[in-house]
Amino acid sequence: MVFWLRVYAEANDAAVYHYRDSNGHELDAVVQGGDGRWLAVEVKLGARDRLDEAARSLSRVCEQIDTTRVGEPAKKLVIFPSGYGYERPDGVTVLPLTALGP
Repeated sequence: MVFWLRVYAEANDAAVYHYRDSNGHELDAVVQGGDGRWLAVEVKLGARDRLDEAARSLSRVCEQIDTTRVGEPAKKLVIFPSGYGYERPDGVTVLPLTALGP
């Protein structure tokens, strides 16, 4: 997974980081562009029935981040192994892993 995120990042002048704060909140990945914009990423390689749980978790972590320092995430992404991509009503984007590859 990290490999494909790095492929995506390199193609888009960005870098991939892991985020965990002192309270134990974490994001599987943060993709930050050269312009400072960033994507919050939660990766779920299991069944799609965990999508709602993944989206809630991602949103909770993003709410804890001091956006006065880093800004709001440009996108909140939940990445699954297959399927189709779409944006949920809560603003979380569901993206298949295959969308990251060359």
